[in-house]
Amino acid sequence: MTALTICTTPPPISDSKLKRHRTTSLSLPDKPSWRCCSSHSDMDATAGQSLYPLHRCKTVHLVRHAQGIHNVEGEKNHDAYLSYELFDAHLTPLGWKQVDNLRKHVRSCGLSKKIDLVITSPLLRTMQTAVGVFGGEAYTDGMGVPPLMVANAGNSSRSAVSSLNCPPFIAVELCREQVGIHPCDKRRSISEYQPLFPAIDFSLIESDGDKLWKTDIRESNEEVAARGRKFMNWLWTRKEKEIAIVSHSGYLFHTLSAFGEDCHPVVKDEICKHFANCELRSMVFVDRSLMGSDPSTTNYSGKIPAGLDLPSDVADEKLDEKLAENGVKN
Repeated sequence: MTALTICTTPPPISDSKLKRHRTTSLSLPDKPSWRCCSSHSDMDATAGQSLYPLHRCKTVHLVRHAQGIHNVEGEKNHDAYLSYELFDAHLTPLGWKQVDNLRKHVRSCGLSKKIDLVITSPLLRTMQTAVGVFGGEAYTDGMGVPPLMVANAGNSSRSAVSSLNCPPFIAVELCREQVGIHPCDKRRSISEYQPLFPAIDFSLIESDGDKLWKTDIRESNEEVAARGRKFMNWLWTRKEKEIAIVSHSGYLFHTLSAFGEDCHPVVKDEICKHFANCELRSMVFVDRSLMGSDPSTTNYSGKIPAGLDLPSDVADEKLDEKLAENGVKN
């Protein structure tokens, strides 16, 4: 699991731009100020080291969904992406095997016990992946809690998944795939999803139907990147410090490409390269803009009980100052 340090001083996004986003026309600022905290000078690795307060950081675990039916058909014939038979594409049997393998990994490395929140794009393939990787064990009646996913949700042929002993799940529209033209990227209504994924929180999605997806207009790469920055801004409104985000190849690529311009090329590539199906990358997201205001939970102020604690070097400076005031050299 690779940890990368990413910093942001995000530009403000006006209400007017937010409204235009809802019709897939959010514009990208000319000079985004998000950047990777690491830097290099003449490829000197030492120059890229940095420190930052822990309470101004979040750890994000980024996951691309497992193989969907659109991945298979689209690779055979690109025109298949235009087919309504791939509407809101679900996972393939191979995709579910990828989910099972990633689930084993996050448990064996201890990651599953660290995650405070799972954020998922509100499309079938991402929710299936999120639940399969980070959800609880098999669900049985009488547990007293709703399942994360009911049996055979989205033609999965999978058993129901429990919401016990796992983090909360929320669906967020801002991290969905590039929208428009391709039916595989069009979502169902929220009222259709809720019976399939009863324990996923859909309350942050404003419209029941998909108002972003257009039959004849595809969101531009720049608009996807702008939406990604807006999503990163929103992350700082959350209290959780360790967050899993299950999203899509295009969305992750265009969002992450805004980072790492002042990083070593190897680090830039590690941040921005395309994700494989069901790939996980862990990164540290740093708030240099002071958007996150949560106090530290681990810092300790010291001097309790209070007592004399003047460091010797400070004492020396004070002595020098006192002597200088009196015209005496030390």
